[in-house]
Amino acid sequence: MAGAHPEVSDNILDKVAFYSQNLVVPVRANAKDKTVLAGKQLFYDAGCIACHTPSFTIGSAVAKEQADQKIWPYTDLLLHDMGSWLADHRPEFLANGNEWCTPPILGIGHSQVVDKTAGFLHDGRARTLIEAILWHDGETAKSKQRVLAMSASEHNALIHFVESL
Repeated sequence: MAGAHPEVSDNILDKVAFYSQNLVVPVRANAKDKTVLAGKQLFYDAGCIACHTPSFTIGSAVAKEQADQKIWPYTDLLLHDMGSWLADHRPEFLANGNEWCTPPILGIGHSQVVDKTAGFLHDGRARTLIEAILWHDGETAKSKQRVLAMSASEHNALIHFVESL
């Protein structure tokens, strides 16, 4: 509405923005566990890090509280063709209907702790992490095929690693 007043003052907005920018990331679970470490190697070997890039160092051009920190979001924040199974055929900005921005998977292991009914992927259609992996296609088809070729114990290790993030 033209002429409408904002719901919060600039002071409150600044405080909420500061709070959001400085939330602590989830603590990794069992990072040194043998199964988690085996799963990490499988994650790398399957090529998942092509899109789920493990770490970045934040530059100095951001707020001093975040500057020059190494973070582990497991994303490249880029658009990737995820294939026809995940396509919504609705272009948005630079993304065509088959492309999605790689979401950070840091903290994904907490999803169903917070909400037991939480699904995975952008729209929650995957009920489990392995199902989310199996929805991948397009640019990620080779990685998915590597995961499909894994044994049950390797799937278990892979999922333990992802849940540890």
